[in-house]
Amino acid sequence: MDDLIPSGFLSDRTDRFAIILGTNEIASAIAVRLSWARFRVVLSHDPFPPVIRRGMAFHDALFDDRAEVDGIVGERADSAIELVHALAGPGRVAVTHLPLTDLITLRSPTIVVDARMQKHRVTPDLRGVARLAIGIGPKFGARTNCDIAIETHPKRTGDLVADGETLLADGVARTLGGAGKERFIYSTRAGAWRTPLDIGGMVFKDYVVGYLDGLPLRAPMDGYLRGIARDGALAPGGVKLVEIDPRRRQACWTGTDERGRAIAEAVVDAVERTPFLDITAKARASLH
Repeated sequence: MDDLIPSGFLSDRTDRFAIILGTNEIASAIAVRLSWARFRVVLSHDPFPPVIRRGMAFHDALFDDRAEVDGIVGERADSAIELVHALAGPGRVAVTHLPLTDLITLRSPTIVVDARMQKHRVTPDLRGVARLAIGIGPKFGARTNCDIAIETHPKRTGDLVADGETLLADGVARTLGGAGKERFIYSTRAGAWRTPLDIGGMVFKDYVVGYLDGLPLRAPMDGYLRGIARDGALAPGGVKLVEIDPRRRQACWTGTDERGRAIAEAVVDAVERTPFLDITAKARASLH
């Protein structure tokens, strides 16, 4: 069995290995940038909250759909052997249901990044899990539950958070095409989500976009589906299920966006500033 596993990944401790918690668009943007910086990257899926911006994420690789973001391909891995094989080649990241506790038994990560954006859940203390632990968004605080915390608020996106400061969620959605929170459809209760629609489809106001536990949910405005939870997803109450992009011809639902790129670059900057994680000149040049 061991003969099936490429030995280099397991034996070369100078090879940079990153574990990212989450398979959403922010986690995926970070994965892309770290991959360009010569990290081997695995994204660990968490079902809360449901991923909606799937055209901007590696999430659908978990269902054997093609998932490509900015030239990097996500490959599903259900076991340690599959994970190591997925990381063996360039231009790929591994996407898995395996939790952090299983992944760290394979090999100690160089960095771990929590990008699950779980505003309403208890935030774990990641310090000591990897050589550098980075928390993205609400409830993370530098030297409190991670080594470095990065802001996701629209006015401070990508800022490194000072020691002693803990990020808080304000519930204000950034605007897109002049629309804020009203462009989203939220789950009003827990239940199974069923929809025949997919990313990029055009919908009109009051069109039924899906059913939550049998309850029809209607589009709040005209536009394109920038985000929609995958059919069959189990949704808790109070989470986003659908996002509509009202910008018509300017609408976009694939690849990284400005926010994701800013957060991803902040992660890479944090790594560059950490002496024992210095990125080689060759890897650094590939970022530009």
